[in-house]
Amino acid sequence: MHHPFINDLSEKSADDLQQTIQDLHSKLNFVYKTQNQPLINQLHMVLESYKSEYGKRMDELYKKQNVQDSIKVSNDKKW
Repeated sequence: MHHPFINDLSEKSADDLQQTIQDLHSKLNFVYKTQNQPLINQLHMVLESYKSEYGKRMDELYKKQNVQDSIKVSNDKKW
């Protein structure tokens, strides 16, 4: 679920998104120690919004670079 107050993350760079995700993880770790469930839920929603946008960016990048998403394993040697 996305956070309702986060509208558009398309203006942020991939590096900014990644840095914010790291910051949110550290804040989330702190909030878990305080056991503040409403704040934990809010941070999870914000984190999901940023991760979703970052995932879209990485998918676009992989498509542009024509990165294969599967690995072919074969043994051409004959014993």
